[in-house]
Amino acid sequence: MSLMRSLNRALSATTGLQVRRAPQAGAPASGAAETTQPALTYRRPSAQDLPVERLLRQPVFIISSVRSGSTLLRMMLGAHSRLHAPHELHLGRTDVICNNWHSQRAMSALGLERGDLEHLLWDRVMHRELVRSGKDVIVEKTPANAFMYERIRDCWPDARFVLLLRHPESIVRSWHESDPVKRPYDTAVTDALRYMTAVEEVRGADTGGCTVRYEDITADPEREMRRLCAFLGVDYEPAMLRYGSKDGAELVRGLGDWRDNIRTGTVQPGRELPADDEIAPALRPLCQVRREELGGHVSHPAHRAGETSTLP
Repeated sequence: MSLMRSLNRALSATTGLQVRRAPQAGAPASGAAETTQPALTYRRPSAQDLPVERLLRQPVFIISSVRSGSTLLRMMLGAHSRLHAPHELHLGRTDVICNNWHSQRAMSALGLERGDLEHLLWDRVMHRELVRSGKDVIVEKTPANAFMYERIRDCWPDARFVLLLRHPESIVRSWHESDPVKRPYDTAVTDALRYMTAVEEVRGADTGGCTVRYEDITADPEREMRRLCAFLGVDYEPAMLRYGSKDGAELVRGLGDWRDNIRTGTVQPGRELPADDEIAPALRPLCQVRREELGGHVSHPAHRAGETSTLP
């Protein structure tokens, strides 16, 4: 019997509660069709309630698309003596339900609805992981976080956000190449664009976060890590640039990047940026937005040297 089934059997027998994997609102579906869940009810803790409602203080969430360099960023941050960056936790796929009237009424009498119970579980899991690490700050990087930014903000009102960007066409090609059979190029465009659109929506919100670009990290990693450390209120540490080689036990497929480049333990050069005519039509509006943000220049060392480009 699996651990989850054993846990559910014990919980159900004693409390009427169950922990289960749940559909992630907005995230691309995988496998069989998922049933629609009722709207969640939960309270956002006030500043006065926060010390009682949450164990974590100022958790850090990386908001990014798939294949945007988030595993590299988490490895670099996790090499810091004060920052713990575990593998993807996929919190949004785990929920808590009351499976009988008694448990529902009991929790409601405590002022805890379904969403409140989920938030307590998420907070406890994250806090447990942080305490086990012996560090001060936890960093969570699941790409599906882009679809649940508001929920994260409501769960942890003091959460901090790092918004990680990468050239849209580079994201799509990397996503396609990670599983060409499962994801033909056109499918990769559609899938990845959903993530990128969600990231842009978060960027439009008042996150008070720090935006970084994958191309800048690979071009000048020390500068970008110093900038991120300043945002997070920790001193820069050179070890962040040499996070150490990793094996299969530390880099698991399905929980982030696991391929050869990330296993080397150092920052590898980014791929060549695509030419204008190599960009999928569906990606061009987003490319235009990014290009305007950068004043018509690519965030890439070749273009800092004086070349101009119409790419983001």
